[in-house]
Amino acid sequence: MTLKIGVIGTGAIGEDHIRRCMQALSGAEIVAVTDVNLDRAREVAEKYAPGAKVPDDGESLIALPEVEAVIVTSWGGTHARYVLEAIRHRKYVFCEKPLATTAEDCLKIVEAEAAYGRRLVQVGFMRPYDTGYRALKSLIDKGEIGEVLMIHAAHRNQRVGANYKTDMGITDTLIHELDVFRWMLGDDYVSAQVIFPRSSSKAMAHIRDPQIVLLETKKGIRIDVEIFVNCQYGYDIKCAVVGELGEASLPMPPAVELRKSAARSTEIMTDWKERFIAAYDVELQDFINGVKADALNGATSWDGYCASVAADACVRAQETGQIEKIDMTARPSLYGG
Repeated sequence: MTLKIGVIGTGAIGEDHIRRCMQALSGAEIVAVTDVNLDRAREVAEKYAPGAKVPDDGESLIALPEVEAVIVTSWGGTHARYVLEAIRHRKYVFCEKPLATTAEDCLKIVEAEAAYGRRLVQVGFMRPYDTGYRALKSLIDKGEIGEVLMIHAAHRNQRVGANYKTDMGITDTLIHELDVFRWMLGDDYVSAQVIFPRSSSKAMAHIRDPQIVLLETKKGIRIDVEIFVNCQYGYDIKCAVVGELGEASLPMPPAVELRKSAARSTEIMTDWKERFIAAYDVELQDFINGVKADALNGATSWDGYCASVAADACVRAQETGQIEKIDMTARPSLYGG
């Protein structure tokens, strides 16, 4: 059976998911595409999915009888609206992060899905599908380094655009760490603090960069994450987990070692999509397979809510400079509570 998918949003990640479904993955077909810019939607559809319908808006796409599942890759502020509409139509939906731009809207999605009584939503957190993070989690789960005590991590971008703001260091950048560390540790956060070191001269005047986020979990694990989005040299993700018996570090992506002109070097990636391209492939294939099996395996609406609650606390901590508590509502039984 070929799963018929509609895509809302044809920006960079939306176009890439359409290409992925039509050219790289199996068992799916894009039958409808839309975007706030309909000309852009028609252009992407013609490029990758000729014959796909281009409805006027996301609600119209979701309502199409031939659309069996929905991928939401539109602007983050529209995610809750489209995900809730998909749930109302009892259709599976893959929503790129964030699930919603506020914890309140995330909770509405959690409650709507829980009221229906089964999972329909998968959130686009791709790092748990990355082979490096999976290997790291496996070592932790096997007890190879004993009980985890600390995590030291860094999320560095070569540079960001003029529309990037300081709070986006949390909501657009750190959000990945907020999700993957919960998954990796099987633990929730209880507090957050943000510290701003000396600002980089390469950062635009309206951005405070870099920043250091300090997190504490229920088990007492301490996590520090450096967010540096104008580091200049490339896209660099680091993670070292310190346990009672040793340390385990996230492996670097494969790179050819070059020896030339009396120097030895390896290339550093600059494009985040290239760094996690294999994880994106596995993640979306898992969604397709999960819909067909009527059993999703990826990040849940609850995971999206938890990441959003933690992100809200981190943004508050940016503003106050204080340690901010992270409090969540009771987890519905649908998500294993």
